[in-house]
Amino acid sequence: MKKIIVCFCILVLASSLFSQNLNTIVLNPPDLTRGLPVMKALSVRASVKEFDTTRLKLQDLSDLLWAANGINRPDVGKRTAPSAQNAQDIDVYVFMNSGIYLYNAPKHSLDMVVENDHRGFIAGKQENVAWPPVICLLVSDISRFHFGADSLKLVWAAEDAGIVSQNISVFCASVGLVTRPRAGMDQEKLRAILNLKETQHLMLNHPVSYKKE
Repeated sequence: MKKIIVCFCILVLASSLFSQNLNTIVLNPPDLTRGLPVMKALSVRASVKEFDTTRLKLQDLSDLLWAANGINRPDVGKRTAPSAQNAQDIDVYVFMNSGIYLYNAPKHSLDMVVENDHRGFIAGKQENVAWPPVICLLVSDISRFHFGADSLKLVWAAEDAGIVSQNISVFCASVGLVTRPRAGMDQEKLRAILNLKETQHLMLNHPVSYKKE
């Protein structure tokens, strides 16, 4: 009887931990020693049209997000991607089959925003884009800029999104992952699903996977 109770407690604990992991994914520290030299990575950088469906390893996901827009100078809270006025206006939403997560750069973790698989709203008519294990959606919140007209803030937002996008592309080229920057997506439905404010703008998305064999 005692063994049964112990086993039951272990199962409950495991179930609880699994549930917590779905809501918050704690990422691994970035591996700063991996990948090709920058010039070699640039020489092989390419946008692909076909994606594999294999789930990304946790280290690959961790390094991808840190490279995209992680904190590389913890003492001052600055990022791998510069931003106008250091506004840090770009948020990275991560779409996976389990749900949509928001990259929490200070904690280097993923916080679930919405459950279930919503990758199809990014793919649109390009069905092949609905199946990569990870799609990174770059969203700019222009309210974080300290000054400037909205028209100018949108220019800065586009520049900042472009830098994060290039970080993703170069990282993928460096470690053997594949991606492509895309502007196409169902903006109306995504805005509703993510409950975005008027100041938040969907900029670009990046499907990411291993190379398809």
